[in-house]
Amino acid sequence: MALQQIVEQTVAGLGYDLVEIERSAGGLLRVTIDLPWTAPTSEDVAAGIPEPFVTVEDCEKVTRQLQFALEVDGVDYKRLEVSSPGIDRPLRNEQDFERFVGEVIDITLKAPMGAAAAGQVSANRKKFRGTLERAAEQGGGAQGWQIVWSDAPEPKPGQKVSKKRAPAPLHALGFVLDELRDARLAPIVDFKGRKAKTQPGFSDIDDGTQVPD
Repeated sequence: MALQQIVEQTVAGLGYDLVEIERSAGGLLRVTIDLPWTAPTSEDVAAGIPEPFVTVEDCEKVTRQLQFALEVDGVDYKRLEVSSPGIDRPLRNEQDFERFVGEVIDITLKAPMGAAAAGQVSANRKKFRGTLERAAEQGGGAQGWQIVWSDAPEPKPGQKVSKKRAPAPLHALGFVLDELRDARLAPIVDFKGRKAKTQPGFSDIDDGTQVPD
């Protein structure tokens, strides 16, 4: 059985979503999990109920079951690491995009902009960062998406920005998921603003050692 299938079945069987699998140098197998997401109700929003997040105990439970499943199927690895998504969480499907509307994301297109750039950006450009928004539906009823950004430089610490200064123009790039090679939450650390959608959970088990993040 393929590694992807083994991990997916094990993680789903325990009630979690598989976000990503990575093999790293030295035999490290890194598995990222998350809790299944459902859109919050208006009552949840009004009550300020926070989104649940993966805990260290969740990671340890998945680690133990994965170790058993991987051993049964003879998967070769030296060390297994199970963790919750980080600040650069990958976005894989429509539900992920729905979940993170309003967040700043990084996307990489499969093909350069080409003629569609229309002189607004480089025709060779494939990578963009902007705020994720819903857009008009595309052909076949597929959900449309767009990112919106400004090329205005970020003010330096302590710099005063004149209220009379004209705002920089906004750019919008529409897309459907089939056009993307990669999409992730932008790894932006803002200690005064946005809170992480998922709190850090981490289990790195090697010879019985558990290390919380």
